[in-house]
Amino acid sequence: MFRSIVDDIQTQFRTGNMITRLIILNIGIWAVMALLKSFSPADSSFYPTLVEYLAIPGDPMTLLLRPWTIITHMFIHSGFWHVFWNMIILYWFGRIVGDLVGDKHILPVYFAGGMAGALAYLVSHQLMPGVVGPYALGASAAVMALVMAAGRIAPDYLMHLILIGAVKLKFIVLALVFFDLLGAGGSSNTGGHIAHLAGVAMGWYFVSQMGSRGDLSSRFGAFAQWLGGIFAPATSKPAKKGNLTVKYKSDRLQKTTDSSDSLEQQVDGILEKIKVSGFESLTKEEREILARASQK
Repeated sequence: MFRSIVDDIQTQFRTGNMITRLIILNIGIWAVMALLKSFSPADSSFYPTLVEYLAIPGDPMTLLLRPWTIITHMFIHSGFWHVFWNMIILYWFGRIVGDLVGDKHILPVYFAGGMAGALAYLVSHQLMPGVVGPYALGASAAVMALVMAAGRIAPDYLMHLILIGAVKLKFIVLALVFFDLLGAGGSSNTGGHIAHLAGVAMGWYFVSQMGSRGDLSSRFGAFAQWLGGIFAPATSKPAKKGNLTVKYKSDRLQKTTDSSDSLEQQVDGILEKIKVSGFESLTKEEREILARASQK
């Protein structure tokens, strides 16, 4: 049974979209760390030390000695409800971003939001050392970047909430940002809420650059691949080469290239229209173009 479960998870990770991979990775890391915490002796310093080596420290000199924490801090969580709500929000809002503008933008927004949150936390720790904690962890800033990206792309998108009913996405985003603003001014997890707001700002900026020369997706996408390729989509094994030689006519190749360039130009124009007028302003044909481009 357990082997079957592992196989199913591996299959989902290989074949699922980026949201599925991020959720599996976050929950998997949380589960391993929860087991380590549970089986560590009560008087052992192993688990607290492990968390400190994975969470981002507020001290810049310690960060220089632990540069990996810039990445690892956004994949570890302090408890079940911490990871649960982050993954629920990641699924809801990340799915909207992926469906509307393509799966390739998910990981870049996630990383950019997490790094912006880390930077904001570091600054806040220097300015308020007695208020902001010694280290930060969690995917919240990365997730909030996707929340704002979804709200910026499709503000009038309807989400159906239990006990409330249909609510426009922009109002849900506004409520989440409002509560983070309240938290940033309080005494509980001030640094965390400041990091969330930095993620929100990065999500806004990221979408504003989509379709332009300053598009951050390609830069962060390349960075993600450099990390080790664990987020790269599954690819089939290359076919065995034979002796058959295939020749392509130059005019056919040119036509294919022109078609690809034309689709990219159309998508850039549609993204610009979304930024100005919102997703609801798109025509049926424009939505079909976006859907087609998101499959690539």
